[in-house]
Amino acid sequence: MADRNKFIDRVKITIKSGDGGDGMNSFKSFKGKPACGPDGGDGGNGGNVYIVADGNVNDLLSFRFTSKFFAGDGERGGSNKCFGKFGEDVVIKVPCGTVVKDFETGAVIADMFEEGEKKLIAEGGRGGKGNVRFTTSRRHAPNFAQKGEKTSPHVLALELKVIADVGLIGFPNVGKSTLLSKISAAKPKIANYHFTTLSPNLGVVKYYDNSFVAADIPGLIEGASGGAGLGHDFLRHIERTRMLVHVIDISGAEGRNPVEDFKKINTELKGYSEKLASLPQIIALNKCDVYGAEDNLKIFKKKYGGKYKIFPVTAVNGEGLRELIEGAFNLLETLPSVARMETDENFTYRKSGNLGFEIYMDGNVYVVVGDLVDMLCRNVVLNDPDSMAYFQKILREKGVISKLTEMGIKENDTVSIGEVEFDFIP
Repeated sequence: MADRNKFIDRVKITIKSGDGGDGMNSFKSFKGKPACGPDGGDGGNGGNVYIVADGNVNDLLSFRFTSKFFAGDGERGGSNKCFGKFGEDVVIKVPCGTVVKDFETGAVIADMFEEGEKKLIAEGGRGGKGNVRFTTSRRHAPNFAQKGEKTSPHVLALELKVIADVGLIGFPNVGKSTLLSKISAAKPKIANYHFTTLSPNLGVVKYYDNSFVAADIPGLIEGASGGAGLGHDFLRHIERTRMLVHVIDISGAEGRNPVEDFKKINTELKGYSEKLASLPQIIALNKCDVYGAEDNLKIFKKKYGGKYKIFPVTAVNGEGLRELIEGAFNLLETLPSVARMETDENFTYRKSGNLGFEIYMDGNVYVVVGDLVDMLCRNVVLNDPDSMAYFQKILREKGVISKLTEMGIKENDTVSIGEVEFDFIP
């Protein structure tokens, strides 16, 4: 059973849009006058599957308990030309910043970037036509109806990437959570032990009439880019940020060297992503009120003062935080806005009506396969002349006959469609 206290930012779910309802094959009848004319109605369309970005949802934990989302099927058409009811849609709420991928191919389907954004993921199957829809000037009493379109389930991977302007990074227990609590209204869990933060915490930082969002990223350790500790799970959350505030415990109270700590964290960033390592950084040297900080501060400034903007702070009492906020805001003013991920525009789950086909040779037999064949197998009644006329009409309209002719088919050659074989007659 999943731990309810654990931050969940990657899950796998199964979705399925609804099947279309079958069309009705029926005839009007009055007392003493049976079969007075076709009156079968169309089946209803199946329900769609949507994903919506909801600001009230913080993580993907709920999907650990509910991982299947099936839309309602369309109802069958009725007599007297009555339409079947449409299937009920499914709306899946996810946190802002959730990336939706096809699990099998890894293609990015959507980046749910903004509050209220809604994306159609899987379209419901079309309802089948009732027999009244097949009436023509020559066909007065069609004795067949169309089946509803069937849909297939799909597996999605949902991955949450925190959207923030500023990412606070650094080793565990350097004071990132305390810093975030002082510069914003966020109330992260704070204690004097490693890995107090087990999930990214977000806070809105006010700067006069402006504001920006800062995220406290869980503490990284050496080897994080290779999967060690918590770092590998949360490094991807920094990818959304526009800049980094690198928090260093300048006191060295835990026996660590501040200069080496800075080097190690940047090595992990580069090991995970060159793009991540290239993000602009400013440095917050925290715990300046602790014994030993003054000497380390001089060494650190001498080493990195020419390349980075350095802000000595004491987060616990707020010293130096105004200058840090101003420095972060001024840098943000020069940077582009947070960008959404690029999606695979060519990727799509099959929409209703995309009836493709392929033809291949099996010995001397021309075998026709594909969605078009599946549709015809559901809809054609072989012992009904009107249905067979419809069958031949569709083959011509969809280009099957033309393709067979291109391939050199001759009269009386065998064509296989579904489980039925025919002799070809031009």
